[in-house]
Amino acid sequence: MADFDIDDIEHRMQKALEVVKHEFAGLRTGRASISLLDPVMVSAYGADMPLNQVATVSVPEPRLITVQVWDRANVQAVDKAIRNSGLGLNPMGEGQVIRVPIPELTAQRRQELGKVAASYAEHARVAVRNVRRDGMDRLKRMERDGDLSEDDHKLWADEIQRLTDERIAGIDEALAHKQKEIMQV
Repeated sequence: MADFDIDDIEHRMQKALEVVKHEFAGLRTGRASISLLDPVMVSAYGADMPLNQVATVSVPEPRLITVQVWDRANVQAVDKAIRNSGLGLNPMGEGQVIRVPIPELTAQRRQELGKVAASYAEHARVAVRNVRRDGMDRLKRMERDGDLSEDDHKLWADEIQRLTDERIAGIDEALAHKQKEIMQV
């Protein structure tokens, strides 16, 4: 048997599923959560950095997030990053602490969040399909180079497709769960 690494393909597909679940955790559903601000990138020190690398994020109340910025020079950048994050948040600065109240979700905002969740899911599906394409290309190369028989190629290709179908189903299931959660709150 050739040195085809199906575990690597499976790992990369699983990673896409984990990433989309993490992104879903950042979509707010009316309650404050530290993970809500995970996708926020701050322009600080000449680079875009995750918010948690320039500040401490906490949830003192169910509908409030506080962001303790470590360096006073970055307070404006953090405020701007939160405002421009597309999360519909309106931060209020108080010195080096930024208070981020979590507003009640409107029906329109719920629909927007549902669309954002669908977009995250589609990116994850594309990532899984790209991993599948890479695996299939590798199989073709190995068969062409004589490192893999036609039968083995077919077996591995079927396994890659099975993994792809499982991960896409997992993404769809996570999306359905998140959209239900968004609409219920």
